[in-house]
Amino acid sequence: MDLQSNEPRELDDQEKLAREYALSESARYRGGMGQPPKKKGPGFGLGILLGSAFTLLLVTVALLSVWALLYSAKPLADSGGTAQEQKDTKSAILNSSVEKKAGELTDLIDQYYYEAADKDALIEGIYAGMVEGLGDPYSAYFSAEEYASFNESTTGVYCGIGTVLTQDAKTKVVTILHVYPGTPAEEVGIKDGDIIAKVGDIAGDSMELSELTNYIKGEEGTTVHIEILRQGENDYLGFDVPRRKIEVPTVQYQMLEGKVGLIQVTEFSTATPEQFDAAIKDLQGQGMVSMIVDLRDNPGGVLQSVCDMLDEILPQGLLVYTEDKYGNRSDYKSDDSCMEIPLAVLINGNSASASEIFAGAVKDYEYGTLIGTTTFGKGIVQTIIPLNDGSAIKLTMAKYFTPKGNYIHEVGISPDIELEYEYLSQEDETYDPMHDNQVLKALEVLGQGQ
Repeated sequence: MDLQSNEPRELDDQEKLAREYALSESARYRGGMGQPPKKKGPGFGLGILLGSAFTLLLVTVALLSVWALLYSAKPLADSGGTAQEQKDTKSAILNSSVEKKAGELTDLIDQYYYEAADKDALIEGIYAGMVEGLGDPYSAYFSAEEYASFNESTTGVYCGIGTVLTQDAKTKVVTILHVYPGTPAEEVGIKDGDIIAKVGDIAGDSMELSELTNYIKGEEGTTVHIEILRQGENDYLGFDVPRRKIEVPTVQYQMLEGKVGLIQVTEFSTATPEQFDAAIKDLQGQGMVSMIVDLRDNPGGVLQSVCDMLDEILPQGLLVYTEDKYGNRSDYKSDDSCMEIPLAVLINGNSASASEIFAGAVKDYEYGTLIGTTTFGKGIVQTIIPLNDGSAIKLTMAKYFTPKGNYIHEVGISPDIELEYEYLSQEDETYDPMHDNQVLKALEVLGQGQ
């Protein structure tokens, strides 16, 4: 599908769901099956302590030009807003007093700022500041470079160091949620739970994660210097990390005892439904009689992807619905084909957005058992709107509700069985699901416990 359009027009549902927000080296947990969640060490505890707010959000992309965004009196997709409402907002921003003050600030910068100002950076700052004025941590402005990086990452292949990052929405502190095995970051000794203090000369908490990742990624064969803060260390640790191509799957799986299939979904990208379907077919070929879906530390992803996966599991009916501020509602439904095997879903406080759509639908249909701790609580939908100059704006445009009408924003979804994570062996160097107390509880619920 062509995702670039310079003509304003109404959008159908498929277009609105056409693209994921998937920044490489960004806030998503995509570890392999043999990796975290593992025994609670300093890194794992530190990441939870920070209360990281995920930036890999439930995102859709609207195909609108800058002309449609700024100058058209027609509401977005007949949203129900009036031309007067749009005119009032534009008039409040584009009036003579605002222009006069901007001119005064420019004069003061030119006269007193101790260095020559970057004019382009100032202009970009105006755009970013306008969106920041919404007070919404999930809405943001992307420069052309940032949006190009965003688009590059949707392929699932990027050139970087092999980490998954998360940023606290308030403090901007960036934590390494996961280091992929066999990647440059792992090879030099960077670990899960490390806090990024600096990337080169740039402070790790000085900008949005989407911008910081541009400095972490780069051309293959080049090197980036990263300083990290690690729990238990008295000083910063410095690493010179080579960049190379990183390709990581979003689904990992294995067969456990009793023919129980364990599928770990680490994000909901556009490729995840196909990987999920392949995992199920493989496990069914091995005789799978029940299934565990692990959504722990999964920060979300594409709405259509999670709906496609739920469609494969659940019976005919409503999966999730969204509502915008005008009351317009969009329903996402499954057909009458479904899986009729016992199901358990593992969740925790880092299961967010699309993960909560998955868990909420399973819970409302009483089609499986949720095990773990209450989820993150993100019940809103963002839309990426590309502009003519290559930049883009990400706006929160709707709320979503579970099939029974539950709005889980800042509340989360509680498990059917509350169980804090505990790793039951101190001897394992690598993660073993049979020493994971939440996996063992799932096996018990599915009739395979000892």
